[in-house]
Amino acid sequence: MIQKSTIDRIMEATDIVEVIGEFVQLKKRGANYVGLSPFANERTPSFTVSPAKGIFKDFSTGKGGSAVTFLMELEKFSYPEALKWLAKKYGIEVEETVEAPENREEELRRESLMIVSAFAAKFFHETMLETEEGQSIGLSYFKERGFTAETIKKFELGYSPDQWEAFTGKALREGYKEPFLVESGLSVKRDNGALYDRYRGRVMFPIHSFTGRVIGFGGRTLKKDKNVAKYVNSPESEIYHKSNVLYGLYFAKKAIREQDNCYLVEGYADVLSVHQAGVENVVASSGTSLTTEQIKLIARFTKNITILYDGDAAGIKASLRGLDMILEEGLNVKVVLFPDGHDPDSFVQSKGSSAFKKHIEENKKDFILYKTQILLKEVANDPIKKADVIREVVESIAKIPDSIKASVFIKECSGLLQIDERALLSELNKMRAAKAKKEEQQRQQQNNRFAEMPDEPHFFDEPVELEAPAVAKDDAFQEKEIVRLLLHYGGRMIDWDGIANTYIGPFIIAELSDVAFEHPVCKQITEIYRREVENGVLPDDNYFIHHKDKGIVDLTINMLASKYSLSENWYEMHRITVNDEQVNMKATILGAIFHLKKHKVGKMLEDLRSQLQKADSEADQEILLNQYMRMKKVEKSISDFLGSVIIK
Repeated sequence: MIQKSTIDRIMEATDIVEVIGEFVQLKKRGANYVGLSPFANERTPSFTVSPAKGIFKDFSTGKGGSAVTFLMELEKFSYPEALKWLAKKYGIEVEETVEAPENREEELRRESLMIVSAFAAKFFHETMLETEEGQSIGLSYFKERGFTAETIKKFELGYSPDQWEAFTGKALREGYKEPFLVESGLSVKRDNGALYDRYRGRVMFPIHSFTGRVIGFGGRTLKKDKNVAKYVNSPESEIYHKSNVLYGLYFAKKAIREQDNCYLVEGYADVLSVHQAGVENVVASSGTSLTTEQIKLIARFTKNITILYDGDAAGIKASLRGLDMILEEGLNVKVVLFPDGHDPDSFVQSKGSSAFKKHIEENKKDFILYKTQILLKEVANDPIKKADVIREVVESIAKIPDSIKASVFIKECSGLLQIDERALLSELNKMRAAKAKKEEQQRQQQNNRFAEMPDEPHFFDEPVELEAPAVAKDDAFQEKEIVRLLLHYGGRMIDWDGIANTYIGPFIIAELSDVAFEHPVCKQITEIYRREVENGVLPDDNYFIHHKDKGIVDLTINMLASKYSLSENWYEMHRITVNDEQVNMKATILGAIFHLKKHKVGKMLEDLRSQLQKADSEADQEILLNQYMRMKKVEKSISDFLGSVIIK
């Protein structure tokens, strides 16, 4: 358990813009920062960060909170994991009790897999640097490939001994449990139940998560045996999904954001060599064909991808169609081809960093135009094949969501394909119309399936509990307004009617002591506020932003965050004034208190009218009528008071 004093130090040190900026490309807008949501696929920014309040709000998904909440939502960290990540970033020491090996099973499953992966990375790295076998085989291999000691250390490269149980035996002796060794893919279970090392005799490339933790491995054999797989990668697990991972992204994300471009290569060695050459905005697709999830990872930082191909023409042609999905995501794609016999790794190693950068600048071509040229080389004078090429090129252009950009490519390709621009536009419109029709049919089929669902009380497999009646919309609005004012102004001193030494928060709580809140989270917050005030503490917005209850955090962020903010130059440019609730705090605070009271009185009057209609005896009717008249007087006094407050 992390001590509160340490948590406070972490919170004080944390710069939410700096933290979120590692994962999302943020742009300053007024007092806040905006960017594309990392939780949804969107093209218009709806993700806002407020450095003054220390919160973020994603208006596309409704998620919001502090830097800690962000890490928990994005990386699926637990609360302590998020705090540890921030502590590491800001150099704050977190003291924890050391657990005995037998207690490791009590760790959360995901964290246990992370822990055993980190242990494995350390084992492989130290084995390579400190053992005779590791130095003569693993370290010599990396040095022969031209990798420096700094690169080896930075990427935690290593070597797995060519023994059946070197790693597994060490891990078991250290107290790591079999289920996590097997699930992580580090160990394999024999038919007799014994474990052995998956990566024996291989140089090791640890694969890091977005936040720098080891989640998997790629192991390369150095043997010439054709029956032995050249690479063995970690199997899918709770922490490692290869389609969601880009090798090197943790080390590249800052440079990608700064350069506004991402270089995409094929292999681990390509990433290492290019990064070492000073081109740090480089990643690889981690031993798999490029996926939509990987493209979306890149899109968090830049809309520009440059693909670095080796000289294998057959491989290039095979990958062209798959790259259309990058266009579908709205990204700009360029390609660079290296001379025959070279890949990015060998080219930069043989030619050097300057020549590598120069080659990229001189040879990068837009993907659509490059694809057109590649396909045209094969058609010669065959009109049928040329027609197929035209359709394939237009299919790629049709993937581009930006219609202006698509029109520009149509114009460019018209010249390359030697075909009238109007013919290409006609084909493009046909494809888009067909796509729109297909999507509409799919939506209709989905709607039909819902319509055909049986309307029977036992439709669900499990019994369904009916929800309690929802709080009326007006109730929720009025109660949330009170919470909003507590969060924004609770710590301010009252400056009206000569009231002295009184804060707005306790004043609101005292004035509403006779009001029962119905919205569950509003009720929680006001009760917590009341309790803290009674204990001599005045809770501020940070108290609720960092609360352990997610419902409280969510409502707090909703009350603090605004989707819209005025430009700093708005008034100067347009001379338009905006009502400021802070100008007359008396009207703002008392207005909210008595609007809520009036609404509650109105509900009581409605209830009394209902009882009057149902009352049988004259005595009951008289009692109810007296109550009704008293409440009407209360309602009138509140209305009169509201009128006087608002007018003043």
